[in-house]
Amino acid sequence: MIRVVAWNIAGRREPWRQLLKMDADVALLQEAKNPPPDVVTEVEVGGEPWLKHQFDRWCRVVRLSDRVRVEHFAQIDPISVADPDQMPVSGIGINAAARVVPEIGEPFIAVSMYARWMRPHPTTGSKWSVGFQDGSAHRAISDLSAFIGHEDPGTHRILVAGDLNMNPDSWPADQEYWIQRERTVWMRMEALGFEYLGPHDGPTFHSNRGSPEHPSTQLDHVFASRGFSDAIAVRALNKPAEWGASDHCRLLIEVSP
Repeated sequence: MIRVVAWNIAGRREPWRQLLKMDADVALLQEAKNPPPDVVTEVEVGGEPWLKHQFDRWCRVVRLSDRVRVEHFAQIDPISVADPDQMPVSGIGINAAARVVPEIGEPFIAVSMYARWMRPHPTTGSKWSVGFQDGSAHRAISDLSAFIGHEDPGTHRILVAGDLNMNPDSWPADQEYWIQRERTVWMRMEALGFEYLGPHDGPTFHSNRGSPEHPSTQLDHVFASRGFSDAIAVRALNKPAEWGASDHCRLLIEVSP
């Protein structure tokens, strides 16, 4: 069993230390800075963006144990043809990918995905101060499409997890505009042969005014190639005692050989 942790760590240091105590094999992180000095020698980190000076936190794929080998895809600008160890990326901090090779079982591609908030263009005169997140999600999906090479989803073994900053099922029924915009993300993933795996056990995020005892909504999600998805179990570690040192809880993803 390969244990994968997906987690938005909000640029904090303590989550790195908590990861080392989880007996996990791989971490798919969002909003991650570099690991602190006391952790850096204990982990193997990939996912450094090709324009890292434009953002201070990124998606990372992290090897946590010797039970797996992790072959990181180096991020490059979004060209049409990449080398075998490269991944063209069209946004800053929105994804990172690696090939996970376990001691037992077949390798798979693991992708950390983050739908970063983007503000509308000044010409709109918009009052959306936070901005929109579906644009980053669609950029990340477009980048992910490079790993889709056949019509049959069963030919792929891809795990995608992260913070999408959205949940179309959480909107009131009268907010059809936002429901439809967010659903397009799920529709594109389904069109590429991915199955949505949840988690289905409650909220994964609390606001600055909230707490693990009072989480607000689910923003973190997991997808996998259909067929490969049958070997995967997902659970949100969202009980107060297991939440962890971030405003997002951890997602525990178990991949059977």
